[in-house]
Amino acid sequence: MSRALTRFGALVAAVALLFTSWSVTTAERASAAEPFTGYLMAHFTGEHANGEQLYLAHSRDGLRWTDLNNGAPVLLSTVGTRGVRDPALVRSPAGDRYWIIATDLRIASGTSWSDAANNGSKSLVVWESTDLVNWSAPRLLNVAGGIPGAGNAWAPEAIHDPTSGDYVVYWATNATVDGVKKHRIYYARTRDFRTVGPPVLYIDRGAGQGIIDTQIVESPGGVGGYRYFRASADGHITVEGSNSVLGSWTTIGNLSHMGISNGATGGNVVEGPMWMKFNGRSEWALWLDQYATGRGYMPITSANLGSTRNFATRTDYSLGGTRKRHGSILNLTAAEEGRVLARWGATTPVNRIQSYTHQDRYVRHSNFDVRIDPNVSPVQDSQFRVVPGLAGSGTVSFQSVNHPGHYLRHYGFDFVLAADDGTATFRGDATFRQVAGLASASWASFQSYNHPDRYIRHYSYQLRLDPITDAVGRADATFRVTS
Repeated sequence: MSRALTRFGALVAAVALLFTSWSVTTAERASAAEPFTGYLMAHFTGEHANGEQLYLAHSRDGLRWTDLNNGAPVLLSTVGTRGVRDPALVRSPAGDRYWIIATDLRIASGTSWSDAANNGSKSLVVWESTDLVNWSAPRLLNVAGGIPGAGNAWAPEAIHDPTSGDYVVYWATNATVDGVKKHRIYYARTRDFRTVGPPVLYIDRGAGQGIIDTQIVESPGGVGGYRYFRASADGHITVEGSNSVLGSWTTIGNLSHMGISNGATGGNVVEGPMWMKFNGRSEWALWLDQYATGRGYMPITSANLGSTRNFATRTDYSLGGTRKRHGSILNLTAAEEGRVLARWGATTPVNRIQSYTHQDRYVRHSNFDVRIDPNVSPVQDSQFRVVPGLAGSGTVSFQSVNHPGHYLRHYGFDFVLAADDGTATFRGDATFRQVAGLASASWASFQSYNHPDRYIRHYSYQLRLDPITDAVGRADATFRVTS
């Protein structure tokens, strides 16, 4: 009797295992079978107030990019240093989960590069999603804490390893090994981006040569002779090939023949290599950040990664309105692309806010102070996008056109133009209810969200948040949103 039950239990377990394997394989194949229709780039923009946050851009052809969310950050880090750089987009093989991992670093806060490299964060910032548009709160993932003398954890990437079924996370850490302190690439394994295995040295160029930026792309068809290709900023932009993520890597070459390096041979000095496979064809782009000249990313393309001599420069590209700094590109299915564009793709009209009492004057920012002026130059200082309120439905916020991610907010009942810092206080201070104009119902007034007894008004041409008690106040608190 017990033997029969044992045999039956084993049979049930085998059938269940077969069904599970079939289900997982089918899900992965179904995801892989969906054609890619677009591209999503995650990036940061620089060391200014909100430059070290998460930005997204979209492309249909992989060369011409449009900023999403009106050029403003899509996600803000509220953990660690409260800034992120070098974001990497990661999709699960089944296409049912996504992660963004990024460097926990904000130079704009006043941190020096030396402090950041030697006494910086040992953690990465992680966001998680099941649909690519609704993201978890950011969390910290300590990846470098187990490295003796680790100074930082920079430029993270991750790739699924089919041999083990988990993910290999790799990043740069500045630490001393064999008496030499420099940046090397380390890796650790994870299944959920919540816990990681111990850090292991991955790439060490030897001697005194450091390496910070490296990124791997998979070529399942083996075009070029390898399944995986790796581009690294190690003095050159070195391209290597391998048939396994953690196997041996063969140097294919570098880009010095194109006048491109990471400083070793001068020329066009670049960093942040970022791979992208073109949809529907065996062709790849390697995007390179021309940081030394401040010109932003440029693509070089190849249909065969087996030799760096196959790369060619391109001029038929555009990067949108914001400067793109070190990030990553994800190929999008039609369903993913539809969700992303529905959430962040619509362009909010550009408006000006006209004074009721001084109709030649418009609300404008000047050195981040806010007032009403005539003949504003440049006119972009008086242009805003009236977007859904940061703090609540049925409200509005005013986002600057020439400083995306900056909003009109009251501070001590005075108005300033400030970068969204992700706090509830900021959201409340930058949110208003649009009501019928206090002096004319055909115009508009704006009631404070967190001080509902106060309204936006001008006083001696300065914008303030005040209680309104008389006819003068009602007139000063009345505006028209114009195009």
